[in-house]
Amino acid sequence: MTTPLPLTPPAVRLRLGTRPDRGDAVRRIDGAWWPRSYDLTAELPDLLAALPPGWGNITSVLVNGAMWSLSDDGAPVEGQQVHLRRTGMSRAEDTVCLITPGRGRWDLLVVPPAATAEEAEHLMETATAEVPLTTRPAG
Repeated sequence: MTTPLPLTPPAVRLRLGTRPDRGDAVRRIDGAWWPRSYDLTAELPDLLAALPPGWGNITSVLVNGAMWSLSDDGAPVEGQQVHLRRTGMSRAEDTVCLITPGRGRWDLLVVPPAATAEEAEHLMETATAEVPLTTRPAG
């Protein structure tokens, strides 16, 4: 008789960009996340566990209310309640905003859960690419 292997959760599909050290690049998006569903309460704990320690304890998450299903106003993550807020702004429909008071805000592009691996790879690569600043002529 064989013993079944314990089920492990699938890896978080996340790609983070590097924050520019100097003033020669700008980033509107800090990374890209490819969740398996639009159930934020189910997806959020794994996402937050995969973030770099330097991002601190995320206390608020802002999402587009039309895309995501939320079971309540918050999600418990490692004994801490994370406040979930909705926005109806169309410019934020494909992003999730993670907030750590006193440390900052990070915006992740959300790759649609139904995307193919090729589509997701392209979106994640594009979202995390550095964009050089354009210089204005002196005048």
